[in-house]
Amino acid sequence: MNELLQQLWTPQMQTAFTVVVVLLAILYVLSIIWVVRDAYLRGTTWYIWAIVALVPLVGVIAYILLRPPLLRIDRDEQELEIALKQRQLMNYGECATCGYPVDASFVICPNCHTQLKNLCSHCERALEPSWAICPYCATPVAGSSSSSSRPSRSGASSRRGSSRNRTTSE
Repeated sequence: MNELLQQLWTPQMQTAFTVVVVLLAILYVLSIIWVVRDAYLRGTTWYIWAIVALVPLVGVIAYILLRPPLLRIDRDEQELEIALKQRQLMNYGECATCGYPVDASFVICPNCHTQLKNLCSHCERALEPSWAICPYCATPVAGSSSSSSRPSRSGASSRRGSSRNRTTSE
């Protein structure tokens, strides 16, 4: 048996075995470095994961299964994107009557035609219902209590018609 082993264990086999062992050792070290670097980028306690990764194969598999799903930079970017979307949504509101999403500058709800804001009689700009004076032209607002009533279709069309006439005459 010893002679058979000596015949198989040639210098070429010894070199191949040494190369395989060295490559496995390099792979082991690189896997620990990868776990530490990835844990650091994901914002976790990287030194604890380094200790876990010291257990060959099982430590790396445990890290892959339990690591946070996002890198810290991706998580921060996602939070910034959500904050930007929230800021953009602040320009919109809901109609108090039907809940339809409306722009902050809308005067009438496009869905149920509820009057959302008053119009200045002088400059025809949209005014908040609580305003008693137009901040654009300093004209007192007449009938500020009618802000929650539903406008008639003829009133809305006459306003649209007067604004068309004004734009065409300019």
